[in-house]
Amino acid sequence: RAIVAAVQGAGGVMTERDLAAHRSTWDEPLSVQYRGARVWNCAPNSQGLVALLALGMLEGFSPAGNDDPERWHLAIEALRIAFADARWWVSDPALSDIPLRGLLGEEYLAQRRALIDPHHAALDVRRGSPVNRGGTVYHCAVDARGNACSIASSHFMGFGTGIVPPGLGFVLHNRASGFSLDPAHPNVVAPGKRPYHTIAPALLTHRDGTLLGPVGVMGGFMQPQGQLQVAMALLDDGDTPQAALDRPRFCIDSGLAGGSVQLEEGVPANVVERLRALGHPLEANVPSYARALFGRGQVILRDAVGGLEGGSDRRADGCVASPTN
Repeated sequence: RAIVAAVQGAGGVMTERDLAAHRSTWDEPLSVQYRGARVWNCAPNSQGLVALLALGMLEGFSPAGNDDPERWHLAIEALRIAFADARWWVSDPALSDIPLRGLLGEEYLAQRRALIDPHHAALDVRRGSPVNRGGTVYHCAVDARGNACSIASSHFMGFGTGIVPPGLGFVLHNRASGFSLDPAHPNVVAPGKRPYHTIAPALLTHRDGTLLGPVGVMGGFMQPQGQLQVAMALLDDGDTPQAALDRPRFCIDSGLAGGSVQLEEGVPANVVERLRALGHPLEANVPSYARALFGRGQVILRDAVGGLEGGSDRRADGCVASPTN
């Protein structure tokens, strides 16, 4: 009652019936194979699909070193295409027909991969048409038996709506801003519907299905972008969790297929110069506090004998912790 009174007092239309009718769901995760591992993510209405689409495209290219501009270009282009698809298809699966099997199928990924020009940036990528068959905190934990949790929670945009129900001490989120107002869009706002949202905690497993580890990077539309870059460091290069998190990153502005590219301080000069030459609009050497733009992540990896190694992003105030006994 207090929540509804606060929302209606701010001009909103939520009713007590809306909250009483809510039912949480248990959803099946999605996955793609990448460099001998399997990357798992939340299904729509999560944008975890972005990371999976991009990794599925990159699986078709040979690995390159982190100082190789080609690697940065391919990753950026794969994410542009992935965002073009996700910005259309990610919506409430209970009310929209989302072609998930087609989107993550080898045939469709090959079609989208073929759009990547190794010699030029594409700023006008449009969504594809696959065959239809069918203000965040992140933390993760692994126990001695190899069970893992990968968890992200959020009220979005700093303080969400900025609405605090009197006497309750928490702020209400503004995830409804993820809806589209285009009546022809699958993600158009409607009663009882869930919007596109940015939360995308992930897990990595080996080919045999055993746990490799949980991974997540918080930060709005940076989440799948950071997740992809950390996964590449772990799986392409064999980095430790901390080393993977410490690497400088790129961010496609606002998760838009044609968005400009922000490059964190520390990106090699040859990479910056080559990306400019390939036609990417970009801002280089984003420094100090502004580096929060590039997300804040956590990783735990489990080795073959059950040993654990964790990493915590230095762009934030997290830490690695283990039992003392």
